[in-house]
Amino acid sequence: MAKSTFETATSSSGSGSGLAGADFYDEKPAAPQNVARRILDSFKRNPDVHITQKGQVGANGQVFDLESAAQNTAESPLARKLKGRHLQMIAIGGSIGTGLFVGSGKALQQGGPASLLIAFSLIGAMLFCTVQALGEMAVLLPVAGSFSAYSTRFLDPAWGFAMGWNYAMQWLIVLPLEIVAAAITIEYWDSPISPAVWVTIFLIAIISINLVGVQGYGEAEFVFSIIKVIAVIGFIVLGIILNVGGGRNAEYIGGRYWSSPGAFNNGLKGLCSVFVIAAFAFTGTELVGLAAAETTNPRKSLPTAVKQVFWRICLFYIVSLTLVGLLVPYTDSRLIGQSSSDAKASPFVIAIKNAGIVGLDSVMNVVIMISVLSVGNSSVYGSSRTLAALAEQGQAPKFLAYIDRRGRPLKAIAVASVVGLLAYLAASSKVDEVFAWLQALSGLSSIFTWGSICLAHIRFRRAWHIQGHSLSELAFRSQAGVIGSWVGFLFNIFVLIAQFWTGLSPVKPRYGPGISGASAHLRSFFQAYLAAPFVLFCYVGYKIMYRTPVMHCRDMDLKTGVRELNLGELLAEEELERTAWPKWKKGGEKPGNLVLSNASRKARFQTRYYAFASQIQTTTSSWFLVFPGVHPNSLCSSTHLQYSNQQPQALYSNHINQASGDLTAKYVRVPVYRFEDDIASPRCANHENG
Repeated sequence: MAKSTFETATSSSGSGSGLAGADFYDEKPAAPQNVARRILDSFKRNPDVHITQKGQVGANGQVFDLESAAQNTAESPLARKLKGRHLQMIAIGGSIGTGLFVGSGKALQQGGPASLLIAFSLIGAMLFCTVQALGEMAVLLPVAGSFSAYSTRFLDPAWGFAMGWNYAMQWLIVLPLEIVAAAITIEYWDSPISPAVWVTIFLIAIISINLVGVQGYGEAEFVFSIIKVIAVIGFIVLGIILNVGGGRNAEYIGGRYWSSPGAFNNGLKGLCSVFVIAAFAFTGTELVGLAAAETTNPRKSLPTAVKQVFWRICLFYIVSLTLVGLLVPYTDSRLIGQSSSDAKASPFVIAIKNAGIVGLDSVMNVVIMISVLSVGNSSVYGSSRTLAALAEQGQAPKFLAYIDRRGRPLKAIAVASVVGLLAYLAASSKVDEVFAWLQALSGLSSIFTWGSICLAHIRFRRAWHIQGHSLSELAFRSQAGVIGSWVGFLFNIFVLIAQFWTGLSPVKPRYGPGISGASAHLRSFFQAYLAAPFVLFCYVGYKIMYRTPVMHCRDMDLKTGVRELNLGELLAEEELERTAWPKWKKGGEKPGNLVLSNASRKARFQTRYYAFASQIQTTTSSWFLVFPGVHPNSLCSSTHLQYSNQQPQALYSNHINQASGDLTAKYVRVPVYRFEDDIASPRCANHENG
């Protein structure tokens, strides 16, 4: 029997090795290397790394090569090994750390339970809009550097430089802060071991995870997030039981602490002071967008992960903090810990201790320590990827762009690790002084990052429209839309204004001396607002040096970086997964209906037909798309199954090309056996409607 051209084309392209295989060239396969040699070779520089060189205009040579920068971030050789489950758990629990478990205690003390709930709800709503906007851009353009690269491409290269270094500096500083926090957490059990020992253990663990590669980071965050999610859900259940009188004392609490000592503390200023604490608690949510460049299938995985953010905000933050406000009064002196990372000041631990449950407070403390290590792990990932992307764009030292053959930015990881050595200051008497200023540098970083994401999305949508594209061409659209991005952008500006006010005139502490004197107020202001002058310095300095232009919508690059996915194979894979779903998940609909409303969607579904047609040889039953008025028997006709010497044409392409307006199509199941010859004429059995 003759082999069809369809089989030839499919076998050469579907296997991934076809023409490049050793058998085709009649070469002997290379002898396998030993494990040690493979490990050593993996650290060698990836030959696909590109670095943007300085362009030249006239004789000054000071111009930013925007086209080259976009190309390099799009072609970054980072390993694409993150799966959907990794992204989902990073989105759900990746940023849950001391901001929620410990920082919420400071927020409760300064603003009261009502301010705690209002501030976290508003920041959560703003962040929902922000992550939706980020998801839309990241699905279309999953490039290295993500939001800092979007600022470069859609706003101004100078602002992209400022945002990249702002974000990198934030995570570089967070690493030693979180390691010290983990060491302080150990002191909850009055450990006689020096904090320097614990710093060494934690630092080695975090660096080792990141040296494994992005898959190691993804697996570690998957496990850490599961632990954190279980802990928060467990606390919610326990908190409800304790509130209604299910504790050891069998005492109903209800809303007692909202009446006495009250729902608010320090009035409007107390509420404004909680906003920045809430923003710190949500820091890291945007890592989902940064991880898009290393995701196997961002078109499929990223939208699902982005949608999980809503449930994380509602369940893990709003519900848990509502219970915290019901179980712990803001007058509790234990809410004022030795530092912002003191687990003894955690309202979660205090609520459990108030209930008199022996041993459970230690369990919660273990969860806090794991959360701290998780954030430290994310800090190495976030800082190293951002530094590498900046170097690829020519906005950071070239050596930081070193990416090895396993897709690891080794030198950027090394820089993050060296900065992590600052954690050894935990054994110093000056630790509080040093880390107060380090934390000041990263305090407002997230606000600038989120505001830039929203503004970049607004500009991206405008450019998308001006350059003749329609929203239906986007694989994922922000549920909040442009309006949500405007809300997020304006709210971030409001938080900056609120922090400026509370920095100049801080809230008076309930316990201990307040701030007095001009020098003390100036010191307090810069510890609250130091990130702002750092960002302005980066922006203005780069703007003057390279004279970068503000990007116009008609000039924005909307093409470079669009992931060249084999959409047909991906759609076929999704459809095969759907057929394996249980009945409850299918919801009674077999394949359902599809509406094709424009040329771009029709082109995408043409690829879908080809993908399903490619399953003919290997499956006994395939799904095909047929249009109203076309009987399934016509699938056996060569008129509707046409093949060329290169690849199969789309099924029913004539129907699509001639169609106008909306066109509804349904699936039918067609059992197909095999090809008889080069002419596509499959034998068909009895057909059944899908």
